[in-house]
Amino acid sequence: MTRTTSPRAQHFDTLLVANRGEIACRVMRTARRMGLRTVAVYSDADANARHVRKADEAVRIGPAAARDSYLRVDAVLKAARRSGAGAIHPGYGFLSENADFVTACAEAGIVFIGPPATAISAMGDKSAAKARMEKAGVPLVPGYHGDDQDDALLRAAAERIGYPVLLKASRGGGGKGMRVVESGEGFQAALDGCRRESQAAFNDPRMLIEKYLTQPRHVEVQVFCDTHGNGVYLFERDCSVQRRHQKVLEEAPAPSMTAELRREMGEAAVRAAQEIGYVGAGTVEFLLDSSQEQDSRFYFMEMNTRLQVEHPVTEMITGQDLVEWQLRVAMGEPLPLAQDALTITGHSFEARLYAEDPAQGFLPATGHLEHFGLDLAGAGLDPTQVRLDSGVESGDEVSMHYDPMLAKLIVHGDDRDQALATLNRALAALDVRGVVTNRAFLQRLASHPAFRAAKLDTRFIEHHHVDLFAVHEPSAEDYASAALVALDRLGRESKSDSPWDRHDGFRLNADHRIRVGLNVPKATAPQSPAAEPIVVDGSRPHEDAPWRFDLGGTTLSANLQRLDGDAVAITLDGHRRRLQARLDGDTIVLADTQGETRLDWLRADAVDHGHHEAESTLTAPMHGTVVTLLVEPGTPVEKGMPLMVMEAMKMEHTLSAPADGQVVSFHFAAGDTVSQGEVLLEFAADE
Repeated sequence: MTRTTSPRAQHFDTLLVANRGEIACRVMRTARRMGLRTVAVYSDADANARHVRKADEAVRIGPAAARDSYLRVDAVLKAARRSGAGAIHPGYGFLSENADFVTACAEAGIVFIGPPATAISAMGDKSAAKARMEKAGVPLVPGYHGDDQDDALLRAAAERIGYPVLLKASRGGGGKGMRVVESGEGFQAALDGCRRESQAAFNDPRMLIEKYLTQPRHVEVQVFCDTHGNGVYLFERDCSVQRRHQKVLEEAPAPSMTAELRREMGEAAVRAAQEIGYVGAGTVEFLLDSSQEQDSRFYFMEMNTRLQVEHPVTEMITGQDLVEWQLRVAMGEPLPLAQDALTITGHSFEARLYAEDPAQGFLPATGHLEHFGLDLAGAGLDPTQVRLDSGVESGDEVSMHYDPMLAKLIVHGDDRDQALATLNRALAALDVRGVVTNRAFLQRLASHPAFRAAKLDTRFIEHHHVDLFAVHEPSAEDYASAALVALDRLGRESKSDSPWDRHDGFRLNADHRIRVGLNVPKATAPQSPAAEPIVVDGSRPHEDAPWRFDLGGTTLSANLQRLDGDAVAITLDGHRRRLQARLDGDTIVLADTQGETRLDWLRADAVDHGHHEAESTLTAPMHGTVVTLLVEPGTPVEKGMPLMVMEAMKMEHTLSAPADGQVVSFHFAAGDTVSQGEVLLEFAADE
């Protein structure tokens, strides 16, 4: 498909990336391959971040808070002038869809790697965008997209559309300012919360309302347009698996897509882009009614006028570097390929690794990354089929100030089954220590029978919540395997060959004997009562013999062999399994394609802190900022009633009463910054 515009030949040799984390590193990788000099910008919190270390040059742009650094147009442009950058790549988030920033770049004579300001404005206001898409013949979800934002009118619109409805920030994105409302009873509270998030994230509290489809798939189409009148689609991605309306697992191509439906959606996406005079990489997002697939019912949701987080799966199946396409289009070149030259090869998945705790409602986590790596050798993975786009390395700090995504794990296979098997193996080989992540949760998602069968919709996690959040009860084999790992570590801790330095049960002229204490980590099942430790008694007649483990009446013959990387072969009563085995502090982690087992190793020289935990839901669950206090001190409240709202990593979190009682006093006010673990309020429970 083509349109008529005037080419813009704008060459540059220095590129500033106005972003941070994994996307900044990813853009720099392609830019340097193309011979461009790269410039990073950084806040005080990111002075030693990975993207700063990877750049040829870096410029400080302000304090830690994004509004004082990465969102400051003047600071970014000053950095570009100071470094001599002729172009700016915005990545995604921050200023990537800020039309004023694009205009400011043009006025400064700097090339913006992205669409013109008019295109961003056209799609940035989602209500106005719906009207333009309707004009272009792109199907729309029933809803309200008007300018009148009166509470009563919005409530009436929701009643007319019919519950459940989806409240969305008019200028939203990334799940910010978005809530599902199941009934009129919860409408006002949801509206107030969405407006606060929207105002904080986009400086615009306006809302739109859409019918919430109960079984939709989220299928998006990658489009590309140049300044020579060419427009193509690089096929589709399925992004249905989400939490809090943010994507978790993505894949390309979308399962169960017919050639006809792919063409219809692709052509509709290109029409949407051409309607607004688009240039560069963009993504048109659709809702596909999974209950009506035979009728090809799909609806325009929104267009992201930038590169998407999940663009690597498209690169994997097409063999194209989309960042290179962006840079070449920005230099005035035509698109590298026409539509009929684009093909799909194989299947690809992307898993987003977040610093968050799924067991605690996906609360963001912070801390020091003691280790971060992907053990390709230990897992026996083909490095050409696995890609890790990361914004962090071992030793980095995970800050409270930014989005909690640490990295993206991308895999490719000849078909969906092969790619999914590779994803599970790669997730088991992903080693992150020091910060809580969703790695194990991603593996539970990817190995779930419904996901393997491609039975997808945007409420997948909700539908399968029981399975995905079930507490894993370790088996006797798990305890025995963990005990072997502990003994292997003890053996390697010996300072010399002297028997007096050995810690692994060695005895002169007698059977080797040792006891290993193990327990399920409290964090694995925070609501469950503390379990009694399991003691594994082990013995063997000599060093080359297998261990004999006694676990409360169960006896196992056990042996461990170290393989490449962190991989071990564990043999229990003649059954040999290959596992990834590592220690995260004193927690033994065992992972394979079936999932993960974590057991605390209660070393004889360690202090058992389990009995000293002071549990309280009245402490800050993460670093963040107090948004609002919802009750007055002294007001009687019931268990579960919201008491206050905190904001961390761009998302709001409501803290509720732990019991019937009353708040005696709040220790913080709206706007205050609090650290994880700080006592937020004094609460008096009813007798």
